[in-house]
Amino acid sequence: MIPPIANRFVAGTSPATALEHVQTLDDEGVGAILNLLGEHHTDPDAVAADVDAYRSLVDSIARTAFDACISVKPSQIGLDIGPEEFESNLERIVSHAADRGVFVWVDMEDHTTTDATLEAYELLAREYADRSARATEPATGESTEAATNGSGEAVDEGRAAVDGVLGLCLQANLKRTREDLERLADVPGKVRLVKGAYDEPKSIAYKEKDRVDEAYRTLLEDAFENRDGGIAVGSHDPEMIAYAKQLHEEHGTPYEVQMLMGVRADAQRELAADGVSVYQYVPYGSRWLSYFYRRVRERKENLLFAVRAIIS
Repeated sequence: MIPPIANRFVAGTSPATALEHVQTLDDEGVGAILNLLGEHHTDPDAVAADVDAYRSLVDSIARTAFDACISVKPSQIGLDIGPEEFESNLERIVSHAADRGVFVWVDMEDHTTTDATLEAYELLAREYADRSARATEPATGESTEAATNGSGEAVDEGRAAVDGVLGLCLQANLKRTREDLERLADVPGKVRLVKGAYDEPKSIAYKEKDRVDEAYRTLLEDAFENRDGGIAVGSHDPEMIAYAKQLHEEHGTPYEVQMLMGVRADAQRELAADGVSVYQYVPYGSRWLSYFYRRVRERKENLLFAVRAIIS
């Protein structure tokens, strides 16, 4: 059981408690990105268990009308065992999710995982976009009707072609990321831009806050100017969110804002009420302690919240 002090940042230990939180978000007009906590599995049994858990979670999401998807960590599903293990397990999750209309995000971890993560993402994003195109292509002489999802709602096939079934996180603090974003320009999928939370070597990463902010603005500019959509602004920074809105108004490129559970919840609701597509990253599971510790350490407001909770 998760103590009350951590409930702000983690949606319980089970899919049921996580989906209860998603219901609350849905009532507020905010979408959800569900993540089963776990990383750096080197035991094949632990990897297989989490892969199966994600496939089961996809089934649970598909039975609802919630605007919800999932996000997985490469080292959770086999990358610490080997790139082939990771790619195979990611394909198992993506295949299951694509059949049920559930989107899959791939988180980015430290710089040692970047190449393998990019390669698996690009391969599967292109493969499943091709499958989707073939599946929706009418036979010769066959009349066409508007495509619908499992709830009978019309699907924007042009938007689906851009967004694909898969999305990838890119980190602005890595000096390579502008080239990686350019590499993914024609890959049918979404890109989540974040500043980066890993303590990377100075030789490959920007260390100063001002330099990371500059890199993030540049990535936003590149994305809004050169992509047809599929841009996720993964930031709690009001200046970056405002800049994304400005770029959207300038270029007309669709975008969404993604924030963590427990961080600037009021702002999430306000953005959604203003018509911005907002998603909350919702972690859950028994491995909550290290995640909660990171959240408390990274923002002064989170630390103050934890101290007040302990005192009370």
